[in-house]
Amino acid sequence: MTQDHFFDEIESHYKSHLPFVMYRKPDDVSVKAMLQENDEVYNTEDFIESGFVFSPFDIEEDTILIPLKETASIEVIYAMDDKEVFESSRESKNRLDDESTLAKRKSLHMDVVASAVKAIKEEVGFEKVVISRAETIRISGTDPIPLFKRLLNTYNSAFVYCWYHPKVGLWLGATPETLLKMQGRQLSTMALAGTQQYKGTEEVVWQDKEKTEQQLVTDFIVGNLQPSVEGLSIGKTKTIKAGSLLHLKTELRGRLSASTKSIRSVLLALHPTPAVCGMPRERAKQFILNHEEYDREFYTGFLGELNLKEKKSRNNNRRNVENNVYGSVRTVSNLFVNLRCMQCKNDEILLYVGGGITKDSIPENEWEETVNKTTTIKNIL
Repeated sequence: MTQDHFFDEIESHYKSHLPFVMYRKPDDVSVKAMLQENDEVYNTEDFIESGFVFSPFDIEEDTILIPLKETASIEVIYAMDDKEVFESSRESKNRLDDESTLAKRKSLHMDVVASAVKAIKEEVGFEKVVISRAETIRISGTDPIPLFKRLLNTYNSAFVYCWYHPKVGLWLGATPETLLKMQGRQLSTMALAGTQQYKGTEEVVWQDKEKTEQQLVTDFIVGNLQPSVEGLSIGKTKTIKAGSLLHLKTELRGRLSASTKSIRSVLLALHPTPAVCGMPRERAKQFILNHEEYDREFYTGFLGELNLKEKKSRNNNRRNVENNVYGSVRTVSNLFVNLRCMQCKNDEILLYVGGGITKDSIPENEWEETVNKTTTIKNIL
């Protein structure tokens, strides 16, 4: 299948108001798509089905599934389009925020951050809460394919996606954070926290606030996974680049214990992580619901491949066809936290962005962090 044919198929599906998802996994060259053949809304509670899952921030709300058995799957090797990069850069220079609107957004966000800092200082055991905001940008119509291509061209190391259901909505994003990767019973996840602007080098100094935030996320994941995971190992914390930003990342690996029968218990243990919610989780979640004054919906939820079959050859030498016949089939899931995302509604695009708040947070700095996080994604528009 050619690249043009691939995107023609997507465009036809979109114009027919049928659900689909197209996506590229981090550092991959292939773009895959699942095209649902009807407009039904399928849900999952047990996460035992196969397909593509789209779950909200509040796990008690409906998790949407594009079931593999109800879809046609297509794939193409994606070649970067330099023209798309140029057009995106040129058009973005003509976009200016209204100063009064920007001032109102800033004041509101800083007030919520200040309230969070106050609550953390006053309440025993309340260590962190993630405060987010939505920014509205008005556009003249939405064509998701050019937006998706620009995301592909900009974020090579992120999970890039475009998800559409006529009865749910249209979302696009490029997230740097893995929630859970499963291969058989082997699993890996990551703690991702801390943010600063990339200025030509990954050799940077991290402040105590970012280091503390990263350690809180790591400790939470370790504590929650231990009941269901054996042989849990913690890698070294590293600085990684995601678009124009840097983050702290710690990888964790292990194996499901014999008593753990499904992926659901692991997902409930991980989601929402302190990187998108806070600690303790329920206290932070309630603060978010009471103070953010908007519905996150699928922002800071999770999405990705669920229980797909993957064939693994016993022999890496492709010429040895005889041994390759005896390859094994394993079940894989690749799930990502829905960060750096946008929701398209008619002639508006909602950009979602947030940051972790601790007792040492400074409202002005937290506002600037959210501004930095939206800069690259705004250029996509």
